Amino acid sequence: MSYRQETDFLGKAEIPRGAYWGIHTYRAKNNFNISGYAIHPEFIKAFALVKLACAQTINDLGIWNAEKAGSIIKACEELSEGKFNGEIIVDPIQGGAGTSLNMNVNEVVANRATELYGEKIDPIEDVNLYQSTNDIYPTALKTASIFLLRELEKELTALQESFQEKEKEFADIVKVGRTQLMDAVLVTLGREFSAYAEAISRDRWRIYKCEERLRVVNIGGTAVGTGLSAPRKFIFNVIEKLRKLTGIGLARAENLVENTQNLDVFSEVSGILKAHAVNLIKISNDLRLMSSGPAAGLSEITLPAVQVGSSIMPGKVNPVIPELAAQVGIKVIGNDVVIDQCVAGGQLELNHNLPMLAFSFLESLELLINTNKTLRENCINGIKANKKNIKKMVESSHATLTALLPELGYNKITEITKANPENIKEYLIQNNFLTQERFNELTSPEAVLALGQGKLRD
Repeated sequence: MSYRQETDFLGKAEIPRGAYWGIHTYRAKNNFNISGYAIHPEFIKAFALVKLACAQTINDLGIWNAEKAGSIIKACEELSEGKFNGEIIVDPIQGGAGTSLNMNVNEVVANRATELYGEKIDPIEDVNLYQSTNDIYPTALKTASIFLLRELEKELTALQESFQEKEKEFADIVKVGRTQLMDAVLVTLGREFSAYAEAISRDRWRIYKCEERLRVVNIGGTAVGTGLSAPRKFIFNVIEKLRKLTGIGLARAENLVENTQNLDVFSEVSGILKAHAVNLIKISNDLRLMSSGPAAGLSEITLPAVQVGSSIMPGKVNPVIPELAAQVGIKVIGNDVVIDQCVAGGQLELNHNLPMLAFSFLESLELLINTNKTLRENCINGIKANKKNIKKMVESSHATLTALLPELGYNKITEITKANPENIKEYLIQNNFLTQERFNELTSPEAVLALGQGKLRD
């Protein structure tokens, strides 16, 4: 491998000749060899679009000649299209409030633009002109987050619709409802799935509204929000360019100093992601419980068999998709704690914890997008009701007696409960408590789900 020599304030370094990155990236790669993870592709895309907006604005100001401007703009466009993602090699977890990632992008754009232009383009003097990591990094992070939030909202919509389909499919299946894991009253399987659909609907609405919280950015504020070194025309015009490039209703913060200092919006949105994670855990645990068995558990539903469940127990199939969803929920809850600590740890004019915050926040979004898709496609869509087993439990559970309270009264139901019949339906009919027709009427889906009783008992 041949090398080229580059120099910075600290000295010289040998850089692979074919690399688009340079000495700043080289030092960051050596200093922050931490996680082994790559920068999220949507973050790279957003970073490139922010750089592109800056380049277009500078071009409009007439700072560069047309050929130079065109080369930098073209390089930014190519990076935004993912053509140089492999050249963004810094670890997402890094010191310096994100300077390493900003410089990695600057160097890649500069070296690609140099190829196109035929003359040297400088990563700092040219590509980073009128910018600072302190306004570019959080602006790109908010942009990438909105891209991913939109994708998550689509997956939540699809998951909600899947639960609603199951609600319709299971609408007429009366089953035992449980409180504190004990038989309680009759419900329908469809109504249980309607509750899951409603929970996901709330998550969907909350996440849809998150874009409003993230669309205010500090681009143009440079180092601490004062706009040091940037012309007023650049500060006021660059947001218009970025709005057009991203298709997002971004707005420049009225108080750029405040928007540079404080990251509490990420704590707020992360809390909403956490709420969704909590719902995923609860729903996943319900699905695991209802599908337990199949011979020695509830076995009210059957989940799709997606893989062999044991290396020692033949025929065992585990609820691996709900298990996955619950674990992701736990991870998102953990990330929320990390994000809160990052936000709280900012000091004075800047928050140096931005890289860890960005890594954790984007990870939560990516995990939730993929998990909702997997849960829907590999689990919810293929759930089947075990009607025979559900009917058997209805006919033998004391929960069925509770449904008869308006007809028989509490004291009589208590006496029947003490008798502990194996088959409640047969016991009631044989002992002339109810006719079969009246039993079926009182335990029908319509009666079970009626809000209150049609008439009062004498």
